[in-house]
Amino acid sequence: MKAKPFIKWVGGKSQLIEQLDSLLPADFDNCRDVTYIEPFVGGGAMLFYMLQRYPNIKRAVINDINPDLICCYRTVRDFPEDLIVSLQQVEKEYLRLDTEEARKEFFMAARARYNQKNLDSIENTTLFFFLNRTCFNGLYRVNKSGAFNVPFGKYTNPTICDPETIRADSKLLQRVEICQGDFEHTFDYAEGNTFFYFDPPYRPLSDTSSFNDYTKESFNDTAQIRLKTYCDKIHEAGFSFMLSNSDCKGKDEDDNFFDKLYRNYTIDRVWASRSINANPNKRGKLTEILVHNYILTKKIVQEQPLELRLFA
Repeated sequence: MKAKPFIKWVGGKSQLIEQLDSLLPADFDNCRDVTYIEPFVGGGAMLFYMLQRYPNIKRAVINDINPDLICCYRTVRDFPEDLIVSLQQVEKEYLRLDTEEARKEFFMAARARYNQKNLDSIENTTLFFFLNRTCFNGLYRVNKSGAFNVPFGKYTNPTICDPETIRADSKLLQRVEICQGDFEHTFDYAEGNTFFYFDPPYRPLSDTSSFNDYTKESFNDTAQIRLKTYCDKIHEAGFSFMLSNSDCKGKDEDDNFFDKLYRNYTIDRVWASRSINANPNKRGKLTEILVHNYILTKKIVQEQPLELRLFA
């Protein structure tokens, strides 16, 4: 059983893994004793992929400002069996309900309990998992007070407990340092061959597409600019980084926010599916940007004629 994300997360990178991998530094496979840092870990698709694909990663550090998300990672890592027992109990109670009204009532009670914020790590993580699997589209959104406010998702037979995934993830997370706080403090963990992967809350493409409220603190354009300044700090220190974000220009040709902000770095565009819109007709493929501070990528080398690759 391979480790994989244990929660659903809007903007998760599972569908983009191959494209992300192709845009890693060309010599990434050959770097020794790599430190891998994710300041916005989210669902962790890139983390789980990188740790299983690259044995040269000897140290991994993940971070997120969302305390409940970080509580999940620590609980999965440190108390997998206790979590499994708790999730199986909730799953049993929920799945035996035979009407949508009863399931919604159960969901609303669980959401209210979760928002009390006075729970131990097992109960908090259990409710996080439950709400993630039963709320609308697996969204995680909070209001200005920090209360989770995503509505009921009307799923009749969701998988709330996946013991094999939890155990596989727990085993892999033994190698990971798990931090909670602002993204800037992750610089303290960088040393030697360090690679940063940033997957911050995306800049909304419209006034109605803002699903980046993972915490009560909004990640607005000022925060995006602060993140770019942090990338400058990483670059000046001699470390490598790659950053994902929405492609504003793909939606509005005149919106050059990221093209101007990251003009000193390389910007690639990749195709990604979006499926969070309540209207299925408005879901589809859009481009996203991948910014990096190195020129030679694995993709560029792979596209070279064989005779040139031999001397690269």
